[in-house]
Amino acid sequence: MTYNIAKVDEIDRVSYLGSNLIPLRYTLGFRPAGTSAWAADTGGQLIPPHTEDAGNEELYVVLRGRAKFTVGEESSDAPQGTLVFVPPQVSRTAVAEEDDTIVLAVGGTIGQAFTGGNWDTFAVADHLRRSGRVEEGREVMRKAREERPDSWAMAYNSGCWEVLAGNPDAAFEHLRRARELNPGAVRLYLEGDSDLDPLRGDPRFKELIG
Repeated sequence: MTYNIAKVDEIDRVSYLGSNLIPLRYTLGFRPAGTSAWAADTGGQLIPPHTEDAGNEELYVVLRGRAKFTVGEESSDAPQGTLVFVPPQVSRTAVAEEDDTIVLAVGGTIGQAFTGGNWDTFAVADHLRRSGRVEEGREVMRKAREERPDSWAMAYNSGCWEVLAGNPDAAFEHLRRARELNPGAVRLYLEGDSDLDPLRGDPRFKELIG
């Protein structure tokens, strides 16, 4: 039997959307649900502001320190041991009220198998890129595509990653694959994703939008 044991303080933290992500799902290989943790010192952003519009429910657990959650229009104090459940289509965010606060987040959609893992894989790979470890980041994305060859989101994120890494030829290859897998969704992202701005003057981008 193979299993993983990790201490939350020993997992490398990744800067993402103004917060410090602890990529639990990615590190442990946990697949039944979206699972991550977030860390911040006093006044720092823990949970990036967002709304789960696609039906995802989330449970937050304050593992250490103290946080202030804002869910919808209401704010609540959340000391260590507090659980906060947020249903879909409700805005949420949290900030740290004490140094070294850590919040665990677990999410999933009722009646649907978890198929995520795209955004946190991208976050890890992009952290490596920004740290100058470009080939390590590229390998993270390659392995993710190998594990999920039919995931349009993984192909799309690979395209975005390659744009940021300055490799437009590889970016177009991944974006074409993403469009093959889900043309409607990809077309919407292509129109407004700022990561792709360096490609917009390329004739291949016009062909991609169709």
